[in-house]
Amino acid sequence: MPRCTRKGCGKEFEADQAADVCTFHPGAPVFHEGLKSWSCCQEFNKPVMEFDEFMKIPGCTETDAHSSAAPEPQAPVETDATKANISSSRKSDGKEVFSFGGAGRTSATPKNAVLDASLANGPAPVVEDEDDLSIPVAACTTCRRKGCGVSFVSDEVNRIGDGEGTVCIYHPLAPIFREGSKGYLCCKPRVLEFDEFLKIKGCKTGRHCFVPKKKDVKVDELVECRIDHYQTLEKVQVSVFAKKVDKEKSTVQFESDEIKLDLLLPDSKRFTRIVKLFGPIDPSRSSFSILGTKVRYIYTIIYAMRGD
Repeated sequence: MPRCTRKGCGKEFEADQAADVCTFHPGAPVFHEGLKSWSCCQEFNKPVMEFDEFMKIPGCTETDAHSSAAPEPQAPVETDATKANISSSRKSDGKEVFSFGGAGRTSATPKNAVLDASLANGPAPVVEDEDDLSIPVAACTTCRRKGCGVSFVSDEVNRIGDGEGTVCIYHPLAPIFREGSKGYLCCKPRVLEFDEFLKIKGCKTGRHCFVPKKKDVKVDELVECRIDHYQTLEKVQVSVFAKKVDKEKSTVQFESDEIKLDLLLPDSKRFTRIVKLFGPIDPSRSSFSILGTKVRYIYTIIYAMRGD
């Protein structure tokens, strides 16, 4: 069956179906400082932090029929994070590569250097949910894995055996939105349009998860948070956008060549990262502060060859 292409709907429908109520978002998605919302209903649908919660925001407009037409491209909603200059070029193999330039900043290294260095260490290990086969699943329930989108038909089709319907192609890690670029931490594709982001094919093959097994031992869920930084010749200010950080239990440790982050978040979520630095620092002159929506730490770079 075709699937409705309107944002916020995504339901399957009969091709010859005369009419059905379609609830969708006519506006564009808005991503700003870790918060996610829709431009058409920000007044009554509050922005959320988690991408899964964003995808659950109910549509705000109704029409009497679904649509399988390709959505028309929309201009992205401009925020402070999307005002950077964006340029693109094509490689010899035809793939388009996007590059981002800062607006009104002075930086001794590329703007994304701190983020790229931290990702180079490899993402934190993620414990994936398993499907609880002992719990019945309602028809049309969608697989919970990111990027899958398969609707449940029956146990025989989607849960038991090794048939084609049991194969789940998904993204094991969280999505990442940075300066207009959208993708997943587990694979390389990056796109600008939200509709194209939804079409990024999963990079891992496994089995569906319709009802996650309950974990006997409560383990913190490792999540990803946006990292941004501002750098001058003498100082670097780095911000981690992590809402409601536990000030008492979270730690930030400064080493001469790296910073160790261990941030405790609500609902047993946790962000850990080792940020490799591009020059030695003086840990005694380094400091950090935990604000309402982010963790900010400032440190002074001391280069061995500065000549002063």
